[in-house]
Order: sequence, then structure tokens, then C-alpha cells
Amino acid sequence: MSFQDKNTVVCGTEDLLVSLCNSVSKVLTAATASKIQYSAMVQRITKTCLKPDIGCFVLFDGGFSGLVIINFSSQAAMELYASYMLSMGMARDELARSHTSDEVSNVMGELMNQIVGDFTGQVRQEFQTHITQNQPKMLALNKQVMLSVDTHMDQPEARRVTFYTGAGNVFYLELAVDRTEFIKLFDFDTQDSVNPEDLFDQAGQQPEAAPAGDTRSETDAFLDSLGM
Repeated sequence: MSFQDKNTVVCGTEDLLVSLCNSVSKVLTAATASKIQYSAMVQRITKTCLKPDIGCFVLFDGGFSGLVIINFSSQAAMELYASYMLSMGMARDELARSHTSDEVSNVMGELMNQIVGDFTGQVRQEFQTHITQNQPKMLALNKQVMLSVDTHMDQPEARRVTFYTGAGNVFYLELAVDRTEFIKLFDFDTQDSVNPEDLFDQAGQQPEAAPAGDTRSETDAFLDSLGM
């Protein structure tokens, strides 16, 4: 006899996506002191890609496998970077001027790390499973470069969601996960969620700068590893 009936709660890809979108909105809103919103419509896509002007991705594994990509326009990246650094006490005239700056990439990578960290916490609470993440990779891309990340998933499902910054700039979140469902067997209590501001305090005031003698950027090294 099956335990499922008409009252059984079943969660799938869209439920995971909503949790991820909520993490993006919550963390970036806390970091920039401006409202970050996402579209009520989601796109079903066939593959995920890193696109200009700044693409960031992180892989996760455990209870299920997947890939998160965020593609920022230069305007969205610079707005989020500037808002975050100003909120941390940096003077405006000390801010980087270009989205290709290593400082901008470091900040966006740190924000991505906080987003996925919050998401893994939500997964533990809402889906009663555990996932781990690798270190986010950040690339400043030109108009001719588009990279696909091979995740070796058996039955991948991919979605794209449009986000809007406080100033109306646009960036895109893409999620690819193995097709899976979570079926609620019985009721359970969820623990308190992590406060994004606490995560920022734990991470420190500013990202570490690259050593002065390092003439190669992380982007160059990563592209070399791809054979580019």
C-alpha cells in the first residue's frame, strides 16, 4: 500500500528554485541595503551558460547535484559592488572604476559564496537533506565568449530567473539540477534560518586582495585550465 495520498506534499525543481531565489534576494538585499527582486515568471532552458559581462558559477553535491550560475551585466555588477562596499564604510573615490577589476570580481564572488551558503541552510531546513558547495568561480567575459559548464548530471533540469536591482539593472540566475522529488513523509519543525548580515560579519569587512607579486589573475588561470 502506497503512503502517498491526495494530501502528500511533493517538492521538485521549482521548489528548490524558489528557495534559491529567496536566498539571492535576501543576501543581496542585506548586503547592498537596496531591494533585490525577481520575476514571478521562470524560464525552462535546455542548458546553462556563463555570459557577459560577469559570470559566476558554483557546483554543489550531496543529497542532490547541481549548478548555480549568475550572469551580471556590468551595470548590475558595479551597482551591487559599489552599494556593498559603501555600506562597509569605503569612500566612494576609492571604489574600482571597471567591472573587470579584480576587486569587483572578489566582491561578487564573496556575495555568491554567501548566497549559496544561505541556500544550503535552506535546503537543510526545508528539504531535510545536505549539500556541499565548491568555491565560486568568477569570470569577466567579453561579448564573444560563452562557456558551458559540464556537470555530468543524469537527468538535468535547467531554469532561468530574471532579477532586478534597486536601480533597475538586470541580472540572471540559472539553476541546473538532477531531476528529483522530495516527498514529505511526516511533519517536522524547521530550525531558525541564518541571518545574512551575520554571515557578512563572519566573512570579514572586505575580501582579501591578491598578493602584490602575483601578475596573473584568477581568471587567467581558470581560462588556462579550460584550454583557452
